[in-house]
Amino acid sequence: MSDIKDSILRELQPESSLSGLVQRYVSASGLLIVATVAALVCANIPGISEKYFAIWQQPVALSIGSFNVFSHGGHAMTLMDFINDFLMFFFFFSVGLEIKREILCGELSTRQKALLPVIGACGGMLIPVVLYYALCSGDPLAERGCAIPMATDIAFSLGVLSVFGKRVPAGLKIFLAALAVADDLGGIIVIAIFYSQGLAWNYLLAAAAVVAILLIGNYRGVRLKQFYVPLGLVLWYFVLNSGIHATIAGVVLAFCIPASLGLGTRYYLEHIRDCVNAYPDIDVTEADREKAMVLATGEIQLLRRIESASDHLISPLQDIEDYLRYPINYGVIPLFAFANAGVAFGGLTFGNVALGVMIGLLLGKFLGVLSFSWLSMKLGFCQMPAGANWRSFASVCMVCGIGFTVSMFIAELSFRGAGAEAAVYLDEAKLGILCGTLLSAIIGCIMLYFTLPKPQPNNP
Repeated sequence: MSDIKDSILRELQPESSLSGLVQRYVSASGLLIVATVAALVCANIPGISEKYFAIWQQPVALSIGSFNVFSHGGHAMTLMDFINDFLMFFFFFSVGLEIKREILCGELSTRQKALLPVIGACGGMLIPVVLYYALCSGDPLAERGCAIPMATDIAFSLGVLSVFGKRVPAGLKIFLAALAVADDLGGIIVIAIFYSQGLAWNYLLAAAAVVAILLIGNYRGVRLKQFYVPLGLVLWYFVLNSGIHATIAGVVLAFCIPASLGLGTRYYLEHIRDCVNAYPDIDVTEADREKAMVLATGEIQLLRRIESASDHLISPLQDIEDYLRYPINYGVIPLFAFANAGVAFGGLTFGNVALGVMIGLLLGKFLGVLSFSWLSMKLGFCQMPAGANWRSFASVCMVCGIGFTVSMFIAELSFRGAGAEAAVYLDEAKLGILCGTLLSAIIGCIMLYFTLPKPQPNNP
């Protein structure tokens, strides 16, 4: 039985947050690429493209009598609306949980840890906007897309770093992951401020009441997911109809989820260890390993206590974040990419919107992150990430130009439903995102190849 004890105790050892973060997104980046390529192929094959674009306009309904849950302003959602307004609510819920965790105990939890990626993210958001505006100023409709090149896609960018394995210093991985999280926070703020319109105060007040209930539950020590998630869906409906973009409800809900335990992690860990140590040693032969054991009453009670303590060991925040990982990374995001990345190239020109987005991502992100980081280090506010030098740091700054999910999302908010000319600008913006992302990835890979330490034998 000692081997069983050792196995349980090994599972209690905390996993590196960096390792978990990298694995979470790298494993999903390949599927995201496949979904994007599939969308582009479907959008440009005669006979298939018509069906591809038509399917996203099909209505979606979940009705109880005359009441349709998936309705906005009295109109049923299309499948595209369902993906962008409802399913992406869960994506932003997941992002909000991640941001809250990083602020509380991760790479944004202290001034020393957070300052460099936050300053770099500020530069990486500001300079792309300036470059885009310089190319598109004078056209009020095109100017609506200024925020499109702001965001770094965490899945694709960490996927690029994963190509170089252990050659990439841990400090650079941490910097990029924290910068992408800060970028997401900036994108959320932009969506909340600039993409809200026609506020309906009755729904807004109802949403505020739900938030108040969630906060009271948190304050009173409620740790049940069954309390927060259903109320979160109610919050989504009220926010959807309030004039604020519905995905903001996901972020608000995330910050209402408790991140602490009733008695603390140490208490439950010690309780589990005591139960494991109290479990009697049993010699299990090789032939008995796959057979069910007949347990004594005391042994069952010990295992029940371990099970109960395990349920309490993970905070609601991390528990929900873990549950959402696979459906978000392997369901919602690839579906979002497949629905939104389809661009029909026939007759499409590479206009100022496409150029502004591409330049914003390719040069704006690189110059913004690098210049703001360089200035903060020269002024003594920050230090170079551990194991990095200026050449490798600049290479990672180029990788920051990989923007996809949030950029595509902001492009949809900027131009969809605003007329025929806006529809053209939306396709241009998507083309700019794809080109800027692809060029940033290629150039970033080339720079990383020449600036990172050369691989050592048996150390890929």
